[in-house]
This record gives sequence, C-alpha cells and structure tokens, in this order.
Amino acid sequence: MIDNISDSFVSLELPVQWGDMDAAQHVNNTVYLRWIESARIKMFQKMSGGMYEFKKIVPILAWQDCKYIVPVTYPDQILVAMDIIELLEDRVICEGKIYSKSHSRLVAISKSTLMAYDMEELKKHPFPQTWRKSLVDFYGNAILA
Repeated sequence: MIDNISDSFVSLELPVQWGDMDAAQHVNNTVYLRWIESARIKMFQKMSGGMYEFKKIVPILAWQDCKYIVPVTYPDQILVAMDIIELLEDRVICEGKIYSKSHSRLVAISKSTLMAYDMEELKKHPFPQTWRKSLVDFYGNAILA
C-alpha cells in the first residue's frame, strides 16, 4: 500500500526507464540512489524558495544507506517521498521512501545525512538559517535535536 506521500516535505513521480534495469532484469541498485538524489535536489529547491543556486554554502551528502525491499522492473512509475527526521546544528537527517505504482507498495527506504559546506573555506558550516526556517515552518519544532 502506498502512503500518502503528499504529506511529505517533497515528493515526486518518475518513470522507470528500460535502461535502468541490469543483467538480473530488475532496476539496478544505483538507480534507487539517483531517485533519492532527485528528491534531495527538489528538497533543496524548496528550502531555497524554489531556486537551486548555491554559491558559498552548498549542501553535500555526508552519508547514505538504502534498504531494498522489492525489485522494480520496467515498465513502472515510482513515487519518492523525502522527509526530514532530525535537524541538528550542522546537518539534517533525511528519510526517503520509494514506492512502486505497479506493486502498490514500498520498495526501498533510504536514510541520509546532509551537511552544509563552505566552498571558500573548504569546511563544514552550520546549517543556514534560511534552510532551517523552511524545515521548522513545515515540521514545527519536533525535528529539532
């Protein structure tokens, strides 16, 4: 059963491409990570007021895992829901869920840690207040560590 992904911070629907499959005739594991990446980009666009333009401070992926539950094959449409589960001073913990429309169920869960990085000083940076505000405005104080 597919959860109500419209309640998530961001969600998107993507087609499974023939070329996403591997020799085992299911979607290659790396494709799931690209789907989650697309949701993260959409998340940062939303946090930045619809823009995806970073200059001095940029978001970077510090860590990621993925639990594969059910294989996905072509043809299919997948739905990706991305939520923040914890907001810390210098990072955010995310959870992405991938659903298959053909299977009508959850097919993968990914957790990731995203950090803010200062491109001029080449070191981590506190999570920008504008990013923090957009998350707290959506979730309330429940995500604050």
